[in-house]
Amino acid sequence: MKNRNTLTLAALAAAGLLSAGCNSSKTTTATTATADTTTANTATAMTAAADAPKGVGIDIANLDKSANPCDDFYEFASGNWVKNNPIPAAESRWGSFNELANKNNATTRQILEEAAANTTAAKGSNAQKVGDFYASGMDSVAIDKAGLKYLQPELNKIASVKDQKSLQLEIARQQTLGTGPLFRAGVGQDRKNSSVYAVNLNQGGLSMPDRDYYLKDDARSKTVRNAYVAYLTNTFKLLGDSEATAAKNAQTVLALETKLAKASKSRVELRDPYANYNKMPLAEFNQKYPNIALPTLLKQNGLGTAQEVIVGQPAFFEEVNGLMKTTPLADMKTYLRWQLVSSLTAALPKAYGDEAFRYTQVLSGAKQQQPRWKRMGAATDGTLGEAFGQLYVDKAFSPEAKAKALEMVNNLKASFAEHIQQNTWMSAPTKAEALKKLNAFTVKIGYPDKWKDYSTLNISRESYLQNVLAARKWNYARNVEKYGKPIDRTEWGMTPPTVNAYYSPSMNEIVFPAGIMQPPFFDPKADDAVNYGGMGAVIGHEMTHGFDDQGRQFDAAGNLRDWWTKEDAEKFTQRATLVGNQYSAFSPLDSVYVNGKLTMGENLADLGGLNLAYTALQKQLDKKYGNNPRPQYDGFSPEQRFFLAWAQIWRSNSRPEALRQQVLTDPHSPGMFRTIGPLQNMPEFYEAFGCKQDAKMVRAENVRAKIW
Repeated sequence: MKNRNTLTLAALAAAGLLSAGCNSSKTTTATTATADTTTANTATAMTAAADAPKGVGIDIANLDKSANPCDDFYEFASGNWVKNNPIPAAESRWGSFNELANKNNATTRQILEEAAANTTAAKGSNAQKVGDFYASGMDSVAIDKAGLKYLQPELNKIASVKDQKSLQLEIARQQTLGTGPLFRAGVGQDRKNSSVYAVNLNQGGLSMPDRDYYLKDDARSKTVRNAYVAYLTNTFKLLGDSEATAAKNAQTVLALETKLAKASKSRVELRDPYANYNKMPLAEFNQKYPNIALPTLLKQNGLGTAQEVIVGQPAFFEEVNGLMKTTPLADMKTYLRWQLVSSLTAALPKAYGDEAFRYTQVLSGAKQQQPRWKRMGAATDGTLGEAFGQLYVDKAFSPEAKAKALEMVNNLKASFAEHIQQNTWMSAPTKAEALKKLNAFTVKIGYPDKWKDYSTLNISRESYLQNVLAARKWNYARNVEKYGKPIDRTEWGMTPPTVNAYYSPSMNEIVFPAGIMQPPFFDPKADDAVNYGGMGAVIGHEMTHGFDDQGRQFDAAGNLRDWWTKEDAEKFTQRATLVGNQYSAFSPLDSVYVNGKLTMGENLADLGGLNLAYTALQKQLDKKYGNNPRPQYDGFSPEQRFFLAWAQIWRSNSRPEALRQQVLTDPHSPGMFRTIGPLQNMPEFYEAFGCKQDAKMVRAENVRAKIW
């Protein structure tokens, strides 16, 4: 089971092979200035253009120099890019993450097509498995011809449920298939004792992206809900139900999921690690929630030795317990049938995928479905990512890049240590604990030192659906096998091609896959200002996650433990509240506002990461040039290029539907606000661009935030 506390740089999509979770926003009209005015504002820090290094730097063509950088830096840094890069029909948003993911797609597609063409690969080898999995997924003719042939055995098992006991056993089985009925159960670190694995139980069972889609009655929620009911109805009809029966079954599923939604915690409530940690003996859980029959489920699924469990949301399991008793058996079987089929649409005939996409269109605004090769590439990466990831690394990631990135990490750590030591609001005991945690960071760059062993996973070209189910069972078995064993600290939560990065509180590790170690984030040949404004800020972002409102509650060993003095915790909260209020006032669309509480951790990480990267850049420049003049490229100083590099990471266009969904469900703020939000708090930015105190990019000193 994936660690719910893993904190990523951006919303994660299909391991970077599709639109890699780019944060986006609608651009607003900036207060513009003439080119002469802009030049006057920045003249003190700008000199004549010089030849930039050979690497990829700032693309000057993307700038809108008619905008005043001190009024709207997003428009100044990326205005022309925004105007000249409409969203492709198959995308809901388009930005730097997508551009880089697309570049990765070219590499990964070549690898996968070569593997699929190789029909003589040794049976059981990674090459055979990768090739057969991708080839079976691409064979849409065979998938259509098979119909429900390979799904029917699973549908028959659900149909054969005849009483409460057989229902409980089927729910246990569905857990191993990853279909998601009712709740999530799996093995992960014990958050209060990170040296051992524990059985974790958390709320789940919903098919729409958020509980609010079930509960709110605004126009947008009703539109999504109506599209979901249509998706349900049409899918049941494809399964052979009559029009009337399909409509009835759709309402049955919606009603049951609505009850689950009402019992579910909100995304903001899920951010409290203490409130979502409730350890209890298995016997106590069974006494409180007997209808779930958890001892039976755990025994059947390979966790029979477990004597205690960590329950994320007790009130939710109280509701599930009640539903297991009061829901008619036929209704529960209908729900299980839906959960199974809707989780496998890509492996079923085209009509099923078409229905799923019609619903997705309402959510995301995408005009066309992604081409099948992209969808199957993402699926292969998610299933066998470390098998073909080895080939990806050979093609796309150099030793030079890894060495340069490691140097940057060490520089950022030194910068962070300095910031902690010079911190004026934190007491000595808390500083000592913070430094201890910083020094304990594990750093992973590029790809795993120890690759996953897929030897027990059987893949063939007979049936894509069979391959998907086999992979899910294998993955579940691999997860539960961890129970009782030492923590595997070599494991990665992302595959090498992923355009993203993450921090894991329980592991106390920062991880940067090879996929993100490319322009515009990173280029070993680019100037330091560009690399520190891009990858340096990304590294600082992940480091700061260890000290954001969630991460700061975990200690150096990854344990959920309060290591702060009461006074220091209060001072932290006061400063974090300034950031929360700042972002809650940002509005990407009419009547739509960013949720400052939901996005708190990511906003703090952006602010901290930029501050750390700026300090590290200054040290790097001092080391290289001493008291000598610092080189200026394209008419911009290193400091200006630093902030421009940051801004151009978050350039993006987004459809209104996708923006609304992002604001509701995503802990990352839209890209425009990730650009300007941190900079509005940084005097270093004001100085770099000669901003006056009344400029829109300058926050008043009494509400200006600085934590790290």
